[in-house]
Amino acid sequence: MESGNRSTVTEFTLSGLTDSLGINISFSILFLILYLMTLSGNLLIITAVNHDPRLHSPMYFLLSNLSFLDICYSTVTIPKMITNVLSEKKSITFNQCMGQLFFLHFFGGTECFLLTFMAYDRYVAICNPLRYHIVMNHTFCIRIVIISWVAGFLHSFTQAFLTYQLPFCGPNKINHFFCDVHPLSVLACSGTLLIDIFIIANSGMISLACFLVLMFSYLGIIITILKIHSAEGRRKAFSTCASHILVVIILFGPCVFIYLRPPINYSADKMVSLLYTILTPLLNPIIYTMRNKEMTSALKRLLGLKISPQNHMKEDIKNQQL
Repeated sequence: MESGNRSTVTEFTLSGLTDSLGINISFSILFLILYLMTLSGNLLIITAVNHDPRLHSPMYFLLSNLSFLDICYSTVTIPKMITNVLSEKKSITFNQCMGQLFFLHFFGGTECFLLTFMAYDRYVAICNPLRYHIVMNHTFCIRIVIISWVAGFLHSFTQAFLTYQLPFCGPNKINHFFCDVHPLSVLACSGTLLIDIFIIANSGMISLACFLVLMFSYLGIIITILKIHSAEGRRKAFSTCASHILVVIILFGPCVFIYLRPPINYSADKMVSLLYTILTPLLNPIIYTMRNKEMTSALKRLLGLKISPQNHMKEDIKNQQL
């Protein structure tokens, strides 16, 4: 127990996904497999981008940063969830809980901002290709990555600081599989209206604003694609845009649903959270590389696989528009 009027709770208990031990164990095995796939997929992308000179371009620089964020983001929640299922005492200390909340929003917020900049990168590449290398120069790319990390830190610090100020007197069971602002705020033993408003204004509005910017960017891209004379070119471009938009919806849709509302626990929140904590980091390396011949060729070279002579001679220009 802690003395003082801030909090008398020194640790919390995480409820997990369900109350059934068997189902929780099954989920943990599945999530462990998905986590290992996430780590391996994103590490392959980072290694390929760093080692292959052909991938030293703005798009792949941003993609490698996204892969690093996905590794960090998934590591914040999945290992703790798995160990809690296997342990008798499914607890997390107060400071560990605040740390998990901070890093969850730090990496998640940074990823939101980075994905927004990546949409701008694709917008310039497709809608204004002649100015692409002037606009998306190396200095600008470094700046937007730094801005993403700083903005993510400021967002996360605000969330963690506001939540840390809440008085927790018990009960201490968090109805979730990780520490987040809404499941924690419902446990506070005093009114949290002002803090709730700040949390909604912070997380909810950031998620909504980034989502709208992304959608407008892709709308501009789609309008440009419609002007492409080649039916095959339009098909490939639409296919690529559709896969990118899928990632955006899977990440931002649940975030807007959860954070742009008062802190009320719904039964669906846990399953919705799985979309952006587990599925998005897994899908990102697949979605952003599966139709990209430059990246697949680089991965083959990295893994020592043979590449056909035709692929060596072909320069897939449209890959730069992925």
